Amino acid sequence: MSEASKSLNFIEHIIEEDLKNGYSKQDLRFRFPPEPNGYLHIGHASSICLNFGLGIRYNAPVNLRFDDTNPAKEEQEYVDAIKRDVEWLGFKWDTERYASDYFQQLYDWAVMLIKEGKAYVDSQSSEDMAVQKGTPTQAGSDSPYRNRSVDENLRLFQEMKDGKHESGSHVLRAKIDMASPNMLMRDPIMYRVLHKAHHRTNTDWCIYPMYDWTHGESDYIEQVSHSLCTLEFAMHRELYDWFLDQVVEPGKIRPKQREFARRNLSHTVVSKRKLLQLVESGVVNGWDDPRMPTISGLRRRGYTPRSIRNFADTIGIAKRENLIDVSLLEFCAREDLNKTAPRVMGVLNPLKVVITNYPEGETEWLETENNPEDESAGTREIPLSREIFIEKEDFREEANRKFFRLKLGGEVRLKSGYIIKAESCTKDTEGNIIEVQCTYDPKSKSGSGTPESLRKVKGTLHWVSCQHALRAEVRLYDRLFSHESPDTQKDKDFMEFLNPESLQIIEAYVEPGLKNAKVGDRFQFQRIGYFCVDPDTSDDKLVFNKTVGLRDTWAKLESK
Repeated sequence: MSEASKSLNFIEHIIEEDLKNGYSKQDLRFRFPPEPNGYLHIGHASSICLNFGLGIRYNAPVNLRFDDTNPAKEEQEYVDAIKRDVEWLGFKWDTERYASDYFQQLYDWAVMLIKEGKAYVDSQSSEDMAVQKGTPTQAGSDSPYRNRSVDENLRLFQEMKDGKHESGSHVLRAKIDMASPNMLMRDPIMYRVLHKAHHRTNTDWCIYPMYDWTHGESDYIEQVSHSLCTLEFAMHRELYDWFLDQVVEPGKIRPKQREFARRNLSHTVVSKRKLLQLVESGVVNGWDDPRMPTISGLRRRGYTPRSIRNFADTIGIAKRENLIDVSLLEFCAREDLNKTAPRVMGVLNPLKVVITNYPEGETEWLETENNPEDESAGTREIPLSREIFIEKEDFREEANRKFFRLKLGGEVRLKSGYIIKAESCTKDTEGNIIEVQCTYDPKSKSGSGTPESLRKVKGTLHWVSCQHALRAEVRLYDRLFSHESPDTQKDKDFMEFLNPESLQIIEAYVEPGLKNAKVGDRFQFQRIGYFCVDPDTSDDKLVFNKTVGLRDTWAKLESK
C-alpha cells in the first residue's frame, strides 16, 4: 500500500473505490446540509471541513443546502449566520440550495407514491401510532387507515395541502413493512400538517415534508454523489435507499449515504437544543458568547479559521464516537496565534512601581519587536516613564531562589527596557502592597550594546507606563462546564455542571498603541496569553476577550 493510500480516511477510500468502479471525477458532487434552527458549532466544523475538503481534493463542486423543512424552529437569522460561518472558515460553495426549493417536486413524487399504493394518509393520534409501530423486539401492526383507497388518499392529501385540516390531524406515511426489524421502515411519516409561516415560502404550504423523505430526494435532485452524515443516521440509510428506489431514473447519479462518527468536545455541549437552552435561559449572552462552542462564539473569542481547520484535520474522520479534550482545540489556537499575533504588553492585575532615580516628567520611547516568530512584522515604540504598572504576582517581599521575578533586593529586566532593582515597598492599612520603589541602571538599556545591558538577570517582566497606559475591560473565560461530559451523566441535568467562574471581568491597563485596535484584531499579551478585540469595543472603551493562555493550565490542574 502506498503512503498516499495509507493517509486516506475511510470516506476517501470509499470515493477512490467508486472511481475505480465506474464513477468519473466529473460525477463527484458533495454538499453540506445544515438545518437553519441554530448556529453552527465546533462539531459542524468537522463536517464542513470534510465536505469542502473533499471538494478541494477532487476538484468537485460542493453545495450549501439548507434542510429547511421545519418552520416552527427555523429562522433567516440562522441561515445568515451559517453562511457567514462557512465563509469565515475559508470555504466557498458551488450553489446555495434549500430543501424548500424542492417542495413542489417532493409533493409530486408523494402523489406518485399514493397512486402506486406505496403511501397513505393516516389519521391516528401520535400516541396510537407509537403503540401501533411496535417495539424493537415486537413487530408493529397495520394502521386502521393503511388500506384506504387511492382516491381517498389523494383527496385527503390534497385537502391537507390546501389547509383544510388542523395541524396534527393527518400524516402521510410510506407503506413499507410493519414487521421490519428496522423500526424506521415501519411505515415512516413523509408529511405532516403544520400551519406555520416558512422563512422562505411564507404560507404557501400547509404541509411540510419530513427529514427522511426530503434529504435523499434533495441529494438526488442536486445529483450529489456522496451524502455524508453522522453516525446516528446509520439506521436511516435503509430508508434513504428505499425512498431513492422510488424515484431514481436510469443514467442519473444515485447518491450514496455514508456515515462518520460525531466528535464531541469536552467541558461543553454540542446539541443545538441544549445550546438554545443556554441562550434562552440567559446563562450565556447569545449564540456568539465566547464561552459557547459555536463557530461564531469561537470567532468572537479570538480563534482563527486556520486553527479550527487544523483541529478538524487533527482529530480526523472516524467510525466511532469519542470525546475530544478541549485542550487540543486550545493547542491548535496557540500554534496558529503564536505565528501570527503581534506581541503587546498589558497588565491585568496592576501594581504600581516607582523608579525613584528616573527623571520626573520624562518619557522615553523604547523599540520592541512585534513578533519574534515573524521578522517581517517589524518593530514599534513603547513609552517608559518614572511610574509603571507590573503584575502583582510578579513581586514578593521575600522569595526563594526559584522565584525569578521581582523581590526586595533583587533585580529583573523590564521587557525591551532597563534592569531595575526593588529597594522598598509601601503597604495599606491592611498590609497589602500598593507600591514598590525601585532604582534602574541607566546604562542597562536593552539592545544598547553596553556591558551593563549584557549583564544577565534571570527574570524579564512585562509592564506599561502609568502615564500612557489605556484602561481596558478584559473578559477572562474558563470552561463553561466543570464536568468534561456534562450531558452524559445519568439522572443529572447538564445545567447542574455549569461553572459559575466561567466568566470574570476585570479592568486592565494596556500599552497606548492599542488605541487603534479594531474589532477582531488578535494579540499576544506577553507572558499572559492571546486576546481578541470584542465587538463591544467603542471609541470610549476597549474590550478584550481572552482567547487562550500561553500554557495549558487545565492539564496541570487535572494532573494534580
